[in-house]
Amino acid sequence: MKNILVPVGSTQSAITNLQYAVNLASLTGATVYLINLYKEFSKVGRLTKVNDVIIEDSEEKLQRVLNEVNTNGVEVISKSLKGDFFEGVQRISEQLQIDLIILSPQSVEIADEIYLGSVTGKFVKQADIPILLVPRGYIFRKAEVILLAFKNGHLENKDVLKPLTSIAHYFSSKINLLHVITPDVAGENQTIDKELLDLKATLTVTENATIFQGIVEHFQSNQPDILCVFRRKRGFFEKLWEKNTILKKDFYTTKPLLILKGSD
Repeated sequence: MKNILVPVGSTQSAITNLQYAVNLASLTGATVYLINLYKEFSKVGRLTKVNDVIIEDSEEKLQRVLNEVNTNGVEVISKSLKGDFFEGVQRISEQLQIDLIILSPQSVEIADEIYLGSVTGKFVKQADIPILLVPRGYIFRKAEVILLAFKNGHLENKDVLKPLTSIAHYFSSKINLLHVITPDVAGENQTIDKELLDLKATLTVTENATIFQGIVEHFQSNQPDILCVFRRKRGFFEKLWEKNTILKKDFYTTKPLLILKGSD
């Protein structure tokens, strides 16, 4: 893992995400890129006025985030860029060969009933790059257990596991597999690829109405420090393809969520 990207949403979330990225980079030797994408509006000093709401200037916002984070000697490159958030992050990720993007479940909005906000949710649907969602205010700690939940055990591209195996290597984590068989796949081939089985410390097979319910049922027995899922239309984020948000009543976790690229 050589390059980690932290896009700025809210200032407080960016502080949490950057600190996590820096601590992770201190283990992996990665370079951290902190970027803020903005649209051009009328300037008011170092502030921006949009629809009568005063918004902090992009460079000022980046500096505030950097001032609150102990970089521990890790190289952090910050940049303000004009453009659309989604297109900008995708473009930068390709240019810099980003290995991992760190975001908050709610990058901008703060709503008690929402787990995954519309900005992050939209990006999760579009991104081809692994994403780590870090809860607001989360304190970085060693991940002793990673729970990988899935309902399709076949991988078309084995490289999708690299971010997981990299993080597990640097944390010396054990990986527990949770195979959730839902009604829509109950009659299908339930073979699990060798590449997945080779990762396992434990394997649990469960039948549930949804993969969400399977995770909720077995979360406490595994007590993971990181939850890991695949980005698939028929998988963990099936509800996300209906709309860009996930409500806490449907799913919620206080642990970091690692999202690996998966076939649609």
